[in-house]
Amino acid sequence: MTEEQVLADTRHWLEKAVIGLNLCPFARSVYVKNQVRIVVSQARHLDGFLDDLDRELDLLVNTPADQIDTTLLVHPTLFPHFDVFNDFQNVVDDVVAEHELEGVIQVAHFHPDFQFEGTEADDVTNFTNRAPYPILHLLREDSVERAVASEGGDAESIVARNLKTLRDLGTDGWQAVLQKP
Repeated sequence: MTEEQVLADTRHWLEKAVIGLNLCPFARSVYVKNQVRIVVSQARHLDGFLDDLDRELDLLVNTPADQIDTTLLVHPTLFPHFDVFNDFQNVVDDVVAEHELEGVIQVAHFHPDFQFEGTEADDVTNFTNRAPYPILHLLREDSVERAVASEGGDAESIVARNLKTLRDLGTDGWQAVLQKP
């Protein structure tokens, strides 16, 4: 698959699911202002992907938010198994700490087979963190705090609303949302 296809699939997911279903109520504003950076890693191994993560963290913190507010670091092939990707999050947390960015940058992760602990693989609530490819979403903490405050200051209510949206939608509805024209 080409980088262009990965970018197109990622944008489609952002537009139809994340923004279209309002799963992230603050995504629309940064997306329409072109402040979302999407990077497709071509790393052939984990060390190369960590180098990409290092570069993207540095770029994000050294670029004004009105230019790049958030970054999606996508790797379409390096993490075919969710368990490996999920375990890798500990390494990602260590990298953020090495850059002394705790409290500055947070990382959300998405995977085609994402599964919350304690849920069945086919539980529709897992889809809140499902994406077409494994993605590390690098978020500025201050941007997240402002966005949550603008939504009433309660991140848990956003999560609860998302779970309800997906339960109401169901698996078939989710698949319909992601259908390409």
